[in-house]
Amino acid sequence: MPTVAIIGASPKSDRYSHQAVLKFRERGYTVYPVNPAGQEVDGLKAFRTLAEVPGNPDIVCMYVNPTTGVEMLDQIVAKRPRVLWLNPGADGEPLASAARAKGINVVEACSLVALSYGDPLEKF
Repeated sequence: MPTVAIIGASPKSDRYSHQAVLKFRERGYTVYPVNPAGQEVDGLKAFRTLAEVPGNPDIVCMYVNPTTGVEMLDQIVAKRPRVLWLNPGADGEPLASAARAKGINVVEACSLVALSYGDPLEKF
C-alpha cells in the first residue's frame, strides 16, 4: 500500500490539505497527517513533525509555504520519499531547487488535480 505524509494537514474540512487526506485515502494510500499542533485529521492521528512519521512515505505532500518547507528539508531528505509534491502556495523557490539539489524528485502541481486523473506515483 502506498504511503503519503501530508505536511500542513488541517482538521478543517474546507482546507485543501484536509481534502488531500480524504482523496489520498480514497486512492488506497496510508495517510500520515502532519501538523505542528498534532490535531487529529478525519479520525487519523496527526504527527507534529515529519520525523515522527513511521517509515519512509512514498510521497511527502506539502501544504505549507516554501520557507517552512526549506526549514524541513533535512527531515524530508531523511525520509527519502519517491517524490516531494509541492502544491500551489508550497511550490517555488528556494524549496524546489534545494530539494532537487539533494536528489529528490520534485513535482510542482496540485495533488488534488493529479489524484483526479489517477495515481500520482505512476510516473515515479
